[in-house]
Amino acid sequence: MSTALAIGHGAFGRACLYRLDRPILTHVHREGHLIVFLDGASATLVVDGKAEPTTRGEAIAINPWEPHAHRPAAPGAAGFFLVLYVRPAWFVEASRQASGALRFGARRIELVGPVARAVERVAASLAEPPSGDRLAGALLDLVQGCFDQSWQWWPERTAARDAPRLVDFRVRKALKLIAAHLGEACPFDSIAREAGLSRPHFYKMFKSQLGITPAVYLNMLRVETALDLLTRTDRSVTEIGEAVGFACQSSFTRFFVANVGLPPTDYRRRARLF
Repeated sequence: MSTALAIGHGAFGRACLYRLDRPILTHVHREGHLIVFLDGASATLVVDGKAEPTTRGEAIAINPWEPHAHRPAAPGAAGFFLVLYVRPAWFVEASRQASGALRFGARRIELVGPVARAVERVAASLAEPPSGDRLAGALLDLVQGCFDQSWQWWPERTAARDAPRLVDFRVRKALKLIAAHLGEACPFDSIAREAGLSRPHFYKMFKSQLGITPAVYLNMLRVETALDLLTRTDRSVTEIGEAVGFACQSSFTRFFVANVGLPPTDYRRRARLF
């Protein structure tokens, strides 16, 4: 069974030490994503349809909104991972070199020198008694080091870091409607009509502009809301499941495990606010 060894939430986003031995379905985050394989059995990440095996001494960088999945090396084969979910706004504000976005220029980042030491500091900060400043400082060093290294061979592509995401007004309307139906069965056909699109055109435009399907987007919203309620409220797991559209706790737990990697009760038990 996959478990969390330590989870930290803060203005930076999330930092987690996971023992993972089960698959995680294709999903997305608004945050920049860094995954560091620490020990045990390696795994494969499938990012935008391409397999990326995890190896010691490398981080895998995933940009905001890039679909990805986690596949263990074999059923029950457990690996230990440091997993970061970095809020772009925090990074842009905290970093003197970032200029409007958090987008990595390379998928695989070698962990050497100061970057390798930053990994150790982040892991140690998560395992120690809560210290938001210590963890945030170590995270900034790690993310900044990975960000800089990811672009060091691509100076001509620096403008791509801040490329705007243009979304049609009908898709923007659909995004608002999906959020409004978070706690119920989401009627995508009705949403398409309200947005002024046929069903096939809605799905095609949504995927072409956001890179994901409406269902994956809805799942992202449900996970985000569930994580916030698990860490910031005393509401029961059943109540949280109902708030994000699940009639029973068992269905919500299966959904949460498939998208996060571990049960919501375990996540709440390990999560700390910094």
